[in-house]
Amino acid sequence: MTDTQNRPVGLLDSGFGGLSVTRAVRAALPHEDLVFAADCGFAPWGDRTDDFILERCGRLVEFLEAKNIKALVLACNTATAVCAAPLRARLSIPVVGIEPAVFPAVRETETGVVGVIATAKTVASAKYGKLAAEALAWAKDARGLDVKLFSQGCPGLMECVERGDFEGEETLRLIEAYVAEMRAAHADRIVLGCTHYPFLSDAIARAVPDAELLDPAPAVAQQLVRRLTEEGLLRAEDGHIGSAEFFATGADAARETVLQALWPGKPTLHELP
Repeated sequence: MTDTQNRPVGLLDSGFGGLSVTRAVRAALPHEDLVFAADCGFAPWGDRTDDFILERCGRLVEFLEAKNIKALVLACNTATAVCAAPLRARLSIPVVGIEPAVFPAVRETETGVVGVIATAKTVASAKYGKLAAEALAWAKDARGLDVKLFSQGCPGLMECVERGDFEGEETLRLIEAYVAEMRAAHADRIVLGCTHYPFLSDAIARAVPDAELLDPAPAVAQQLVRRLTEEGLLRAEDGHIGSAEFFATGADAARETVLQALWPGKPTLHELP
């Protein structure tokens, strides 16, 4: 085992949504040490300019680099859409991003109707537009199916999770507004295109009871496993129990309470300098 293999994996998000990915990474790699950084004090990113997102994401990456990480996971669809390419060009470590699970949705749909719920920034991004076009073209060529795709930006939902409001009146009202058209069109696959939304999956499932929800987090974790394996960076399974540290801008008691609702063991939330 080398010192490099013992270094932690860094994960970042605009807020606590990235914990859904971190949870999947922990399940896939229980022996790896993890450092999670969230920009809660400046969230959400989904309605910000690219320059703002690049600057804030860059701050988180600098912090994680100082933690001597061996790989970086962009546990944020917005950050992946805006920042993945420049970060891969700059960093010498593996950079794993996340994107909405549109291809699995068009492969699996039986009604030919698919919904994607995401941030406005993700839905409007060129990266998402290219992904959606390629997935629809694949469905036409491979399945002979003209899939109807609903791409819905969802202002406000991320903030519900950040407040720890998973079932409140405002949360349920927003979910209903965003999925009503998909439900009426008989969508049978709903892509959770923001890492915050898996924490709302119970409420979303009730709003669209005939649809399967697709969360890309497990696929991100498996991609991280592949990249660490390819680079010889996997930590040896020697009985070490992986640790997890959590940092955020704007860390306070209220945000720590939300973190503890989303991660077992009552973790401490540290202020991100």
